[in-house]
Amino acid sequence: METAYASVSDIEALGISLTAAQHDAAEILLDTASSKLRLAAKKSGKDLDKMISDDPDYGIAVKGIVIQAVTRALNSITDSSPALSQGSETNGSYSISMTYLNAGQSLYYLRNELKELGLRRQTYGALDLYNSGE
Repeated sequence: METAYASVSDIEALGISLTAAQHDAAEILLDTASSKLRLAAKKSGKDLDKMISDDPDYGIAVKGIVIQAVTRALNSITDSSPALSQGSETNGSYSISMTYLNAGQSLYYLRNELKELGLRRQTYGALDLYNSGE
């Protein structure tokens, strides 16, 4: 198993206080988040660990994005009302329709986070618009 890109102390250094239960969950989530990001990079044909070793700034960006994903997951575990991406209510003859931001999955990366790391590219149909040359 590869090492995690961030640690619990990195989360706490950002001023996020964790309970004992959240601390234990964060340790597991950091490993899982790092593995998921590594797999996403492999799907894009990139070696994330090599990219981090070649560019220290890239490593800092990876650490920040892993921390964001873990913080979202920790908040979704403790929140009694999960975030909505879309919601509507009607009062007369009562109707309600909600679409949850993260239905059924607590740990995820946003598209813009993956794009920031260069793990997503703009495509048209199945064609890559950018010639990566790699």
